[in-house]
Amino acid sequence: MKRRILVVEDDAHLADGLRINLELDGFEPLLAGSAEEGLDLWRNGGIDLILLDVMLPGQDGFEFCRQVRAAGDRVPVLFLTARSAGDDRIRGLEEGGDDYIVKPFDLQELLARIKSMFRRQDWLHQQQVTDQLVIGNSTVDLRRYTADTAHGTVKLKEKEVMILRVLAERRGEPVDRDTILDRVWGFGAYPTTRTVDNFILSLRKHLETNPARPRFIQTVHGVGYRLAASSDSS
Repeated sequence: MKRRILVVEDDAHLADGLRINLELDGFEPLLAGSAEEGLDLWRNGGIDLILLDVMLPGQDGFEFCRQVRAAGDRVPVLFLTARSAGDDRIRGLEEGGDDYIVKPFDLQELLARIKSMFRRQDWLHQQQVTDQLVIGNSTVDLRRYTADTAHGTVKLKEKEVMILRVLAERRGEPVDRDTILDRVWGFGAYPTTRTVDNFILSLRKHLETNPARPRFIQTVHGVGYRLAASSDSS
């Protein structure tokens, strides 16, 4: 089956160009000229990826993405925007976006990023580690994106779970930040590794007894991070 891509873009000329090229590349595009129209199409289901303009009439793309994630949908979201400020890139991540490309963009780069996002999505759903990951006194459900902790059950973000998957695949070994970026977001999607650090801080708040002195999600100075082996976490 062709993968369906929802294009939410108010520039009709750009949207039509995207539609033509996505069709030529074997995808099934659906077009929406506003967030409201896009949300209606998304609610109908069957969307495999969303190309989402930030500057839209009415609701902006950040609010659109926020509603999708609030509904529990983890469909990949790639932001299209004329903005290039780093803060907007970080905000897009925090709202649940998966990638970010600045207009005007190279079409082949956009298509390459879309394919990379699908590869990461396929990897996420593979049985690479057990569905249950024990970290100290917490148990993380890697399928349901939840963690049972000493303070109750918490909901984890998709990127938090993907980072845990990367660390768990090499449990007890250091994993550098660039590798985490590449596996979780796609290398080069964001300009710095600060994004990884921010998500690690969030995970520690959920899973560590003392986030300021982490025992389980450990920093390897000059390299990156390590998920403590069972023998190290006592």
